[in-house]
Amino acid sequence: MRLHQGIYTEGLAMERPSKWIGEKEVAQITGRGLQTLRNDRAKGQGIPYSKFGRLVRYSLEDVLAYMQAHKIRVDPL
Repeated sequence: MRLHQGIYTEGLAMERPSKWIGEKEVAQITGRGLQTLRNDRAKGQGIPYSKFGRLVRYSLEDVLAYMQAHKIRVDPL
């Protein structure tokens, strides 16, 4: 059993702790509007998120992975 920042991590696949950010930070990073992020959550689509009571938090790792997965590659001329 491993203790990380006061949290027992036994059985968790956690190599390093993820940084959690709010929807305003996600909007700044991605360029998506707050309402778009909220609509996506209501529809069950978009960037994965977690709720802690009323707080909505996104893993920075998930945000960056989502952006990478939606990258459009352009062939050079």
